[in-house]
Amino acid sequence: MPVLHATKPNECWSWDITKLPGPQKRMFYYLYSIIDIFSRKIVGWTVAERESELLARDLIQRTTEREGIKPETLTLHSDRGSAMISGTVAELLSELAVTKSHSRPRVSNDNPFIEANFKTLKYRPDYPRRFQSIQHARSWAKEFFHWYNYEHYHSGIGFLHPADLHAGRHERVIEKRQATLDAAYARNPARFNRKPKASRPPEETWINKPLMN
Repeated sequence: MPVLHATKPNECWSWDITKLPGPQKRMFYYLYSIIDIFSRKIVGWTVAERESELLARDLIQRTTEREGIKPETLTLHSDRGSAMISGTVAELLSELAVTKSHSRPRVSNDNPFIEANFKTLKYRPDYPRRFQSIQHARSWAKEFFHWYNYEHYHSGIGFLHPADLHAGRHERVIEKRQATLDAAYARNPARFNRKPKASRPPEETWINKPLMN
């Protein structure tokens, strides 16, 4: 059982590939996506016409470079799809000194954060019944990930934007929220059972947190 722990961004990422319906039956495009499990930010993604270990390698390499990942600071988790367990990806992770982690066979909840993101994506009101071209799929995904990272108030991180938590801008946001709550409390304390406090993100994030005795 994988046991993964993060207390800040860029300590643990999770990735997977999901199918997007193409213009005809049994025709699909493939969305590759990498999520930071602490901040919930989608740090890398691409849409391709096939599932490929070479495309996965390229995405992981570009994303680690863009995020400035230093050796031996990141764990990358995935399920056991062919691209995920490929020698090509394993070789890259070894070169980058990134720790690899895999879900147990046939255990879907070992990779909960990326699965939740895919569910959010596919339940969006404007999610197309079919994508008419790969350009259509990429354009829609670009808009979705911008919304998810920069506009979406994520319930799992104290209703912050993932991009704000990832970049460390969340403290300013929380301070402004607290000032608004303080002002409301000062105007009419009878409205509240106790002095309100602005929500904060969790101090740590787990995949398969150990049970405490």
